[in-house]
Parts: sequence; structure tokens; C-alpha cells
Amino acid sequence: MTAYDKYPEVSVQGYDDHAWQGWDALATALNAHLRQQPKTVLVIDCYPGVRLQELEQHLLPALGAKQIVNVEAARQDEQALHQLLARNLTDDRVFGVLSCHQLEEFFDAQKLSALRENVAQAEGLSVIYGSGAALVHPGDVLVYADLARWEIQQRMRSSELGNWGVENQSEDILRRYKRAFFIEWRVFDRHKTPLLKRADFLLDSNLQNAPAMVSGEAFRAGLAHTSRRPFRVVPFFDPGVWGGQWMKKRFDLDPSAPNYAWCFDCVPEENSLLMRFGKVRIEIPSQDLVLLQPHALLGDKVHARFGAEFPIRFDFLDTMGGQNLSFQVHPLTEYIQQHFGMHYTQDESYYILDAEPGATVYLGTKTGIQPQEMIDNLACAQRGESPFDDQRFVNQFPARKHDHFLIPAGTVHCSGSGTLVLEISATPYIFTFKLWDWGRVGLDGLPRPVHLQHGKDVIDWQRDTAWVEEHLVNHFEPVSAGDGWQEERTGLHEREFIETRRHWFNKAVTHHTHGGVNVLNLVEGAQARVDSPDGAFEPFIVHYAETFIIPAAVGEYRIAPYGESVGQTLATMKAWVRG
Repeated sequence: MTAYDKYPEVSVQGYDDHAWQGWDALATALNAHLRQQPKTVLVIDCYPGVRLQELEQHLLPALGAKQIVNVEAARQDEQALHQLLARNLTDDRVFGVLSCHQLEEFFDAQKLSALRENVAQAEGLSVIYGSGAALVHPGDVLVYADLARWEIQQRMRSSELGNWGVENQSEDILRRYKRAFFIEWRVFDRHKTPLLKRADFLLDSNLQNAPAMVSGEAFRAGLAHTSRRPFRVVPFFDPGVWGGQWMKKRFDLDPSAPNYAWCFDCVPEENSLLMRFGKVRIEIPSQDLVLLQPHALLGDKVHARFGAEFPIRFDFLDTMGGQNLSFQVHPLTEYIQQHFGMHYTQDESYYILDAEPGATVYLGTKTGIQPQEMIDNLACAQRGESPFDDQRFVNQFPARKHDHFLIPAGTVHCSGSGTLVLEISATPYIFTFKLWDWGRVGLDGLPRPVHLQHGKDVIDWQRDTAWVEEHLVNHFEPVSAGDGWQEERTGLHEREFIETRRHWFNKAVTHHTHGGVNVLNLVEGAQARVDSPDGAFEPFIVHYAETFIIPAAVGEYRIAPYGESVGQTLATMKAWVRG
């Protein structure tokens, strides 16, 4: 059991009467808003994956509309969409090319024009709904129905959901996820951003037949409030073939699950954000905060460099009682730009939150090996002829609690069994080239994809034993100290844009964002309190292993032992983007 909070909320004051729960309450609120003018166009635009049948069964009949239009009737057919997207989809199971399409390209121009004309001529109330509804009419009243990406993935895994505009519910889940990641989410995020800035209502469609809705005014006020105080996003947990048992026990997870491999504790592109308005809890993609509050959240320098993207990721990899991760490498910056359309790559590090005796981390190649011999050995392993000879080619370093291993792109690596890794990295986490997966299949019974053709082109062979020991293993440097605290620089490597610092403290220690977002995890100690020296936000309590975000707009903040941890020595790991 643990105090780790799996459902952290942000409480938004002053808008208790701006949120509703249940279809009846939603219909009542909308009807009250619609009665204000005789001729009205209500637009209910939707993120892909929203259950349109719920709207059709429970909401639309209660609105008394003269005309109801499903915009997706004007969508291009599957063949036309496939031709449009073929270059981005590629033949690979995992990797595509990031899309720069606009949503209107996915619709038949003549059909869309006809819908616009029909709505323009209609009398009384017209309702346009579906993904892209605002392409028909901007909406006299605009509702945006949103959906978290983790929930989209659950609907895909259950075979309820295929990709948008395609009947492919039974297709390989990796291919469906690829299409969503590289195309749909990019296109629909571009489409929804200006809509969220002016929507009259935000509809939370994450729970089946349990909708919640908040006024656009309250929704945007909630985001502004969140962007100026510490907060956490909602973590999600996933099993894997190599997963362990540490998180299951420490975070009070489902004991019937075989294991938990990953915890995505701070990946705003994927996580949810929970905001509470009185008795109503609204779940939104935390990416909405990034899209609408990039300056306050990220800071000007980070926003200028990355746009509306959150560039820092914290997640857990649990192999305690599990197996080795896949042996892997991440692409160099120029490679990811040229092949996949990403403008930065996945540099990372492994901070060892806990470890069993004898645990190791695989990192870098052994001094003196011949690169082609290693590639040939990996190719033999991929063909099933013989296992990869990791002892011959790859370094293994002992992994102990509070060790920190830096992993700039191009460095071969993986965690061995018996570790709980806090992975601190850049965000584009899909870009892992597996080189060897220890001869196993995934939980679905299928071989896990190995990308030796990509991987061999990005391995930095200069990162051998001596180089790795000097530059990447426990590269701790004292920075400063004071009464009851000390600060150490722990990385990352100079090729990585993330700076990491560890603070040990038994008294309050003052931090400052210096105009850039900070991400922290309490890596030692039961509880800590985060507060503002001038009372700019209410005190925020964090527990062991929780990751929390300090927006750039916060400025100065303090962290001190709290509750049972008073009088003890605690530690945080902090990351930010170097200036």
C-alpha cells in the first residue's frame, strides 16, 4: 500500500455552477443556452474516438432540432484516405512519418459544400455533430467533445475502435496506433486548438454513458489556474512481457494483473488532466493545457524552441521480478528529422529508484569490438539462428538505488531485470529501435518488432567502455549547499537538452523556474510540501515516487519535508530544458 495518488485533481474555484454530469443535465444546460435566439446552429465537434452513438441516442433527441447533420457523411472514403496518407503510413508496423495535413483534406469538397448550403438555408435549430463538424459552420453555439489518448488506446485494444474513417478494428494494434500517432492526433490537435479557445462548452466523453460538461469559460479558467501552480497529470500503467511487480505492490495496483512494465507518470501528450468544478470532475487530455497555455506552462524560451509541445518525459520501467528490457537504441537528431519528420529525438537517462542485488544496466559497446561483427550477430539472432552474444559486445554496469545512467541518442542500452527505473527523457517516446528482444514474443503472442535496419545506422560506436564510464555513469557534480540541503548536477550529457539536478534536504529548500518549466519526482522520502514564498498558490503535497510539474509562470517555490518525513532527509530529481 502507498499514498501514491493515481487520480490527482486540480480544484478550480468559483465555477461550481458551470459544470454538469449526465445526459439529462447536459441537455438541460444546452437547451437553456439555445433558447436565447430563434435561429441557431449548434456544432458538436468531436475528437476521433468519441462514441457518436451516445450523442445520437441520449443527447440529440433531447434538443428539438429541425435538422441534424453528421459531418462524417462528407468524409472521403477509405480508398481516398489511404491514397492521401500512404506516404505517412509507410509499410512498417510501428513507424510512420508525421503528418502536416489539414483536416479539410480528409473531406469531399463537394459534399462539404452541400452540407454548408443545407445548414445556411435551414430554419430553427440545426445541429451538426461529428469529427470536423466546425468545418460546416463555426457554430452559434460550439461544443467540443474531447477524449484522452489513453482512453482511445483502450478502445482500440478492445477492438471497439479503428482508425478514423477506416473500418480496421481487427487490424494489428501497432498499425492502428501508428496511424493515430503519426496522423490523426496531429491533424485533430491542429483542428481543435482554435476551437477550444472559443468553445462555449467542453464535453468530457471518457466514461461510457457517464458524460460531464463544463462551460468554455470555466474550462479555460481552469487551464489558466493550472498553468500557475504545481500539478500532476493522471498516471497510467501498462503490462509488458518484461514487466515487474514493484509498482503493483507500492502503488496498490490490480493484483490480478500479470505485471506492470510501464507507468507514464508525466507524458502530457498521452496523460489526462483532472479538473474539479464543485461536484463535477472533468477529464481532459493534458495536451489541452499545452495547446492553450504554452507560455505560462513552458516559458517563452521553451515554447520558442519546441512550440506547443511538452518536451520532458518522466516514466517508470519496472523489471523488479521481471525480465530485461529489449536491447535498443534511439535515433540521432538528423535521422529522426529526415526519416520521420520529428524535429528532436529521444535522448534519455535511467535514474535507479530501486534495485535488487545484482541488478545491471546494459550501456554502450565493449572496447575493441568490431561493429560489423556485432551487427552480423544481431542479424543472426533476428533470424532465430542463435541468441545475441550480449556478453561479448555490450557493457553491463551494476545498478544500485540512486545511480544515474545517461543515454544520449545513438547509445545502445537497456535495463536488466531487477530494477525500478525512473526514465527521464525527451518526449518522442515511440522512437525506440529494438535491436534484440531476447528471443521472446509480446503479450499478444506475436514477435515484437525489431528494427535492426534502422538501428544499425544510428549506433555511435565511439561510446565504448571507457567513454561510457567517463561520461555516462554516475556523473555527479556538487553544485551548491546550504543549511539542511545540498544540490548535485547529475546530467544529462552535453548532447542532451535536458538538465537534471538532485537535491537532498531535511529543511525547506528554495527553487526557481527561471522562466522554464520544471519537472520533479520525489525519489526519497514519504512526503514533501511545495509552497510559494509569497502565497501565490495553495501548498501542494507530493508523495514518494510522484512526478509533479512546476509551470514556468510559478517562478520561485519551496520544497520541504512534510508529515511523517519531517526531520528526515529527502531527495528530489528535477529536470528542465537548458537555455
